[in-house]
Amino acid sequence: MRQILFAGAIGLFLTLIGTPLLIKLLARKGYGQFIRDDGPRTHGSKKGTPTMGGISFILATLIAYALAKVITGEDPTYSGVLVLFLMAGMGLVGFLDDYIKIVKQRSLGLRAKAKMAGQLIVGIAFAVLALQFADSRGQTPASTKLSFITDFGWSIGPVLFVVWALFMILAMSNGVNLTDGLDGLATGASVMVFGAYTFIGLWQFQESCANAGTLTNPNACFEVRDPLDLAVVASALMGACFGFLWWNTSPAKIFMGDTGSLALGGALAGLAICSRTELLLALLGGLFVLITMSVVIQVGSFKMTGKRVFRMAPLQHHFELKGWSEVLVVVRFWIIQGMCVIVGLGLFYAGWAADK
Repeated sequence: MRQILFAGAIGLFLTLIGTPLLIKLLARKGYGQFIRDDGPRTHGSKKGTPTMGGISFILATLIAYALAKVITGEDPTYSGVLVLFLMAGMGLVGFLDDYIKIVKQRSLGLRAKAKMAGQLIVGIAFAVLALQFADSRGQTPASTKLSFITDFGWSIGPVLFVVWALFMILAMSNGVNLTDGLDGLATGASVMVFGAYTFIGLWQFQESCANAGTLTNPNACFEVRDPLDLAVVASALMGACFGFLWWNTSPAKIFMGDTGSLALGGALAGLAICSRTELLLALLGGLFVLITMSVVIQVGSFKMTGKRVFRMAPLQHHFELKGWSEVLVVVRFWIIQGMCVIVGLGLFYAGWAADK
């Protein structure tokens, strides 16, 4: 429990004091946001705002996790390190994308094939490694079975698992990336999901099958390799994003950029895979799914009928063009995300209680 508290507090403190330093550094170098010409007109004033702010909470999360281990004397686990690897690796791909945008002063950074190649390399490395490092009970960080609240069904095998993990990683990374269009929207939504995973990891630790001898009902236990350490990672991410939100909320002093959005999406997918709650993530991260689907619907409709369903996609820009202020869109979307988290946690608890 102390690890979770330390990780969250340190992550929060580091981004609160470190982000303004990063803002000054990026502003001095002229690393400002490039605004698309076809975006909402109200976004023109954001041009030049420092971007690549994801550097702030990525570093804060890594440092918070390490310091929490040093302070408590606990050892890192493979599950926790793998999720951090996925976050940092995806963040590196995003950083390269952001850097090219800034240097070449264009709204597109890495070429689509290069960006996809980077995501695939990181994702495949994570998926393959997540099936290694079995503990004394034979549990690896990830399972080849699909999962909702726990694993279910038969094993899909290592090859299909890698494909499934890649789908989750790419879907969540691009989902957070699409959501990151308004000040604080993606950051605030991510805080809620990481808070949910902090709770899930702690609950799984208390009801772990590793402690089956002390549980009142061993049949309702969770087969997760390192649940407590996943809670530590989630807490560090929650605290770091919370501190970053202080500077990222409207009017934003800094944007997370692809550096941050790809990293957050990777972390969310990694936590879901390692905590055996893969399908539950679609509900816990419901806002990201909703916004991604709005883009799919818009593109599909235009290609098939030549007509657009929304005034602009992603969905948040549709409501901006309807006359909603940016802050109003963000707060109402946060409320939607909060309801998704509440329902998701309710299903998680109900599933455990039903088995009990």
